[in-house]
Amino acid sequence: MRQPRTSSRLLGSLALVVVTGLAAMGATRAPATAQGARTGQDTVSLDQVIPAPVSAVAGGSPFTLTARTVIRVDGGARGREARGVGHYLAGILRPSTGYLLPVSSLPGKDGIRLRLSAADKGLGEEGYRLESGRRAVTVTARTPAGLFHGVQTLRQLLPPAVEKNSRQPGPWRIAGGVIEDVPRFAYRGAMLDVSRHFFTVDQVKRYIDQLALYKINTLHLHLSDDQGWRIAVDSWPRLAAYGGSTQVGGGPGGHYSKAQYKEIVRYAGSRHMELVPEIDMPGHTNAALASYAELNCDGVAPPLYTGTGVGFSSLCVPKEVTYDFVDDVIRELAVLTPGRYLHIGGDEAHSTSHEDYVAFMDRAQAVVQKYGKTVVGWHQLTGARPAEGAVAQYWGYDATGAAERAQVVRAAQNGTRVVLSPADRVYLDMKYDRDTPLGLDWAGLVEVRRSYDWDPGSYLAGLPADALLGIEAPLWTETVSTSAHIDYMAFPRVPGIAELGWSPASAHDWEDYRLRLAAHGPRMTALGIGFYRSPQVPWPAR
Repeated sequence: MRQPRTSSRLLGSLALVVVTGLAAMGATRAPATAQGARTGQDTVSLDQVIPAPVSAVAGGSPFTLTARTVIRVDGGARGREARGVGHYLAGILRPSTGYLLPVSSLPGKDGIRLRLSAADKGLGEEGYRLESGRRAVTVTARTPAGLFHGVQTLRQLLPPAVEKNSRQPGPWRIAGGVIEDVPRFAYRGAMLDVSRHFFTVDQVKRYIDQLALYKINTLHLHLSDDQGWRIAVDSWPRLAAYGGSTQVGGGPGGHYSKAQYKEIVRYAGSRHMELVPEIDMPGHTNAALASYAELNCDGVAPPLYTGTGVGFSSLCVPKEVTYDFVDDVIRELAVLTPGRYLHIGGDEAHSTSHEDYVAFMDRAQAVVQKYGKTVVGWHQLTGARPAEGAVAQYWGYDATGAAERAQVVRAAQNGTRVVLSPADRVYLDMKYDRDTPLGLDWAGLVEVRRSYDWDPGSYLAGLPADALLGIEAPLWTETVSTSAHIDYMAFPRVPGIAELGWSPASAHDWEDYRLRLAAHGPRMTALGIGFYRSPQVPWPAR
């Protein structure tokens, strides 16, 4: 098993430059209120946001959402880009407030204002500025993605009951002040294994919505493994029809049609989340081998597999039909996937010789590049010959040897980029403690503090800073088969991992974070997330 800035209207563009520099250096965020106190019983203070913003400065009167509030966007092309984010926000707020909240391009200085401004270069591709006062709350960004992330912060500044699907009494106030924010890393991901247990389109969408609240911008879908093949491939139809017909424990399994996969891609995109599909090769391939006898070196198809062992399967590296298979699968998947990346696995190929592994990865990487995608592989890829521009996803843990770590660092020094997913920190399938009813413990027990209290920037000694693309939290599903299971294993660890990916390093402080996380308990409950109530966190009484 695998195994402080104020409004630019007040200080002008110079302040923007200063704060951008602070963000790059990991500036400590300014306190929103004295010792993080609330600005009012029904108002969330600016310093309770997760992930912690670069700067949060409280001041002035709060903004109150009322039945007369309008969500305003600019006119023209830029306004049209912002309109989608406005409709998303209205959809979040209407059920609990009961307010109409029309999205309008008519001019006005009141209400919720969503502005796209190319002039705010310091905000980058995903940053935003939120200014709240008596008449209006304004979110400004350079891109729709930045605007979307700003809206997540706006949500968190409203009382938790705003997340409910039924009308609530309010009041709906947003504390006065200014937040300015940019992410630390470009890649902030979560992975869902739909191969060990299959999850429907609606279940995946639900997880996407949960991740979006914490500014996760990448969803990695593990689409194939020994236990199931989950994506239709026209040129090899038995992969899904037969290889996808079961799962761990022998359940019915399932797979996504191409239309269903495209709907997941579309939905993720609507939440400004890039989808990274994975076809694991040359190991973790029993579902494919069972579907097509010719992919086996002996020409005999093995039975379908419903256990949880690893390392026993391998594509037949010497056979040319293997590369016809790889080309067809990658070609069809690349057409369906607008994102930059395509993951080819490469881990735990214990039944493949090193020589064959290197030869296979050379050819598989070339196919990915041929179809215009960037190669991603588990960090064992660095033991072969990573393609130019490839990304290695590191899943090592405390027991990982120095030589293996050094191999990854050498590859990074030679141009390979790295996404960190240390198993004993961010694998969401690891048990919290010995009594956790779900999950595994081969990488150790991973309580909430352990998943949060580390620095990606210093995790691999010698790794060049510019090689670190970001972090990702995988959720393997040997023991996870329902949305309730996803909730319990992913939350409350996901918010902390998201903070590691977004917030400046100097903002990472466990004692501060655990209080902010506790304040998010009612919000997660309002969203219907059945999270693990870690004893390390002082949750409010229910």
